[in-house]
Amino acid sequence: MSEATAAARPPEPDWTSMTAEELFAYRDAENRFRASDAARAVTGDPDPGATVRWQRAALPGRELPVRVYRPASGPGDEDGGENAGRTGLPLVLHIHGGDFVGTAVQSDWVNSHLAARLPAVVVSVEHRLLAPGTPLSDACDDGWDVLRHVLRHAGRWGVDPARAAVLGESCGALIGALAVIRGSEAGLPLAAQVLVNPAVDVTGTMLDHDSVARYPHTPTITEPQLHLFRRLAVPPGTDPRGVSPLYADHLGGLAPALVVVPTHDPLADHGRRYAERLRAAGTPARLTEYPGAGHAFLSMPGLVRQAVTARTEILGFLRASLGA
Repeated sequence: MSEATAAARPPEPDWTSMTAEELFAYRDAENRFRASDAARAVTGDPDPGATVRWQRAALPGRELPVRVYRPASGPGDEDGGENAGRTGLPLVLHIHGGDFVGTAVQSDWVNSHLAARLPAVVVSVEHRLLAPGTPLSDACDDGWDVLRHVLRHAGRWGVDPARAAVLGESCGALIGALAVIRGSEAGLPLAAQVLVNPAVDVTGTMLDHDSVARYPHTPTITEPQLHLFRRLAVPPGTDPRGVSPLYADHLGGLAPALVVVPTHDPLADHGRRYAERLRAAGTPARLTEYPGAGHAFLSMPGLVRQAVTARTEILGFLRASLGA
């Protein structure tokens, strides 16, 4: 990372004593950086073969921004509205990493590539971020509601509802995994799920996994951050199992999964255990580990060379699963 890029980022806060005001100030500064041109040195440039536009999804009782990626060539891409795009492309619903911070823009590199190369329509959910009064269940509702909305209005979005997949990173992988489970329960089956460095346990055992003890302080995530994440995710009096895919009652019959695990990640064992549970329930699950890579590596192709390898694997898995 260049000195200019490093200087553009907000200073690291004290996660253990952060107030609500400090959380909001840090979030705003960090997200401005992640959406800036300076961040491209870390997060990578969009694929020129895709168009990238903000749109809004009309959900029950609210509207939510979504970042939409489409193949650049072909009819119907000019107006940028919900009717843009060609009919019948596969859908990839993407949920970005982060929890109390993060934006869909940080994932332009991978999402634009998938849109151009599958090809597909990729819809990235700008979900509500964790904060006092905004628990993890709200973000999970955002992911599920956007998925359901796009599939119910598939013609307007230019997607084939029979060829839909979910791709999530970190906390976004948790949201995506729950959307897959809810889809199965609602009779809305999906073709594939890709979970990258997933966080799938926000119960009291979240920090008891061996990988947390082995890598408590890494450049992209630390144990104090995980404590703050859990405190915001599950306020007192709420059941953490309801937002912990690792402890879901029924994991059989779900969409085949690709679970991508960077080995130098406190959450590495979350992904490993979830792949084991999926397999035990009869759901196909491929676990791929990236030795030496850290948490959030897929969003940092400018720093981590293995991001390109992981993107290639994800593209191949989705292409085979979606018949693209």
